[in-house]
Amino acid sequence: MTAKPKSEGQSKRQYPESLRLRSISPSFTVNDIERSVAWYRDGLGFFVSERWEEGGRLQGVMLKAGTCHLGLSQDDFSKGRDRPKGVGFRIWGETTQDIDALAERLRAFGGTIVEEPGDHWDTYSFTAQDPDGFRITITATRT
Repeated sequence: MTAKPKSEGQSKRQYPESLRLRSISPSFTVNDIERSVAWYRDGLGFFVSERWEEGGRLQGVMLKAGTCHLGLSQDDFSKGRDRPKGVGFRIWGETTQDIDALAERLRAFGGTIVEEPGDHWDTYSFTAQDPDGFRITITATRT
């Protein structure tokens, strides 16, 4: 990479500039959107910030937890009903909340925890798997 000439008083930036996002919102295609919404809302504690319906049927939602967003959309099964979802995919979320309490909430809901709360990767965390196999790791940074 080559650097653009630096004007006096400005910091040096690479050219072309690196991408600088203010947020990122992953979206999952799911087999049963109502079941997935319940898992994320009632199991983990997200809330539904937006809903999309077509013909009176729920087709998609935007979920929110703190300042973070996650989209879910109903699979139309045009690529087959048995196509795998969630394989090799994980989302990491950081919180200041009680990890054990969050895991217990999900467990009480009937959610699947694939990695129990404990010390992992320099954080205290747990990993859950949603109904379609997507994994989400919730971490609390050690202070």
